[in-house]
Amino acid sequence: MTAEASQAGPSEGPATDGERPLRIALLTYKGNPFCGGQGVYVRHLSRELARLGHTVEVIGSQPYPVLDEGHDERLSLTELPSLDLYRHPDPFRTPKSGEYRDWIDALEVGTMWTGGFPEPLTFSLRARRHLRARRGEFDVVHDNQTLGYGLLGDIGAPLITTIHHPITVDRRLELDAAQGVRRRFSVRRWYGFTRMQKRVARRLSSVLTVSATSRQEIVDDLGVRDDRIHVVHIGADTDLFSPDPSVPVVPGRIVTTSSADVPLKGLVFLVEALAKIRTERPDAHLVVVGKRPEEGPVAQAVERYGLQGAVEFVKGITDAELVDLVRSAEVACVPSLYEGFSLPAAEAMATGTPLLATTGGAIPEVAGRDGETCLAVPPGDSEALAAGLSRLLSDPDLRARLGAAGRERVLARFTWARAAEGTVARYREAMAVPDAGEAAPRSATTPPGRSAAPEVADVVSDRESRATC
Repeated sequence: MTAEASQAGPSEGPATDGERPLRIALLTYKGNPFCGGQGVYVRHLSRELARLGHTVEVIGSQPYPVLDEGHDERLSLTELPSLDLYRHPDPFRTPKSGEYRDWIDALEVGTMWTGGFPEPLTFSLRARRHLRARRGEFDVVHDNQTLGYGLLGDIGAPLITTIHHPITVDRRLELDAAQGVRRRFSVRRWYGFTRMQKRVARRLSSVLTVSATSRQEIVDDLGVRDDRIHVVHIGADTDLFSPDPSVPVVPGRIVTTSSADVPLKGLVFLVEALAKIRTERPDAHLVVVGKRPEEGPVAQAVERYGLQGAVEFVKGITDAELVDLVRSAEVACVPSLYEGFSLPAAEAMATGTPLLATTGGAIPEVAGRDGETCLAVPPGDSEALAAGLSRLLSDPDLRARLGAAGRERVLARFTWARAAEGTVARYREAMAVPDAGEAAPRSATTPPGRSAAPEVADVVSDRESRATC
């Protein structure tokens, strides 16, 4: 379905909640559903919103979202291209002169050249221009953690923003792991966009997040008032991620998901744990859903412990292949130091695969109590991970009990249908508030007549009027 077709409005008849269907613009500056939770969120939430009877237009940049468009005519994708500076196989590329279209492109390249990450800001500026040109076509705009200056002010419809967890948490953990002054400077510069995200978040009147843990982090790290933050749990596609006894379980197989070789994911501790348990279980091996790192702590640990044949990395697999991989494991593991929710935990539990997970961030909120629906260990503790793996691999009755209990927990609490219903309720609340989307709180140190965050709307409008697109 094209963007033009969506202008006809939603289909006739009420939505499943009995109210009129909504026209929703869902923004995502990165939409790859096979690398990171934000793309997964957009794919599944958009599908379920459409199933509830609403018209959803996903507006995204590269890598473009992959949607389940064929299943519902109310769901469409509008591509809002960037310069795609981080694309494979030439990340951090310098565009040719003919690729530049306007001042936003120049800003994107300049920020990359100076070591920063430009996409949240530049996508927000492009999205602002796009939305204002289509004023009146949407009932609500839902931003998926862009938190860019371009979304402040009037964008033509009430704004709801999802913050999965503050990226300041990632910044803090990477700084803690950084060695040397040069590396620490590089990390600080790359995460420079978090200053903007803090300022924008404080101006928002309605924020969605995925867990109570993330809610508190947003209050503490971003300074958002707690009465503006609403928890709407996300979940697993329980039709896809389901048990299948016909899939053979491979003895000793451990499966984990790690979309990036960053300290946050804790993969190095799982590799160390694998080395420990292989002394008693030589068949133990690890399959990582993610890209193989060529250097860094994980690559070094694999080489140091001689695990080249015991650690396999897979990427680019289909949904069906991913599900069968998880089903084939004796243990699914989430070794993260922190998670704002942990989709891999929910998805593994939904298949009935027993879960070993750390207590980092919101993982216990998803995985449940130790010994009831999972085994839980402290984050960053390879000895505890090894003990948990050893216990699960040697006890089939425990695996069966935890696997069954884990699936029941997901079915009761964490499904995308429930997430969509909760999200629509927040849309309707935001639409009922005049000028919803942006609040303008003043701090005690902000002079009268001055905003607590930089005012960019006038600058953006002026540059738009002079830009050639």
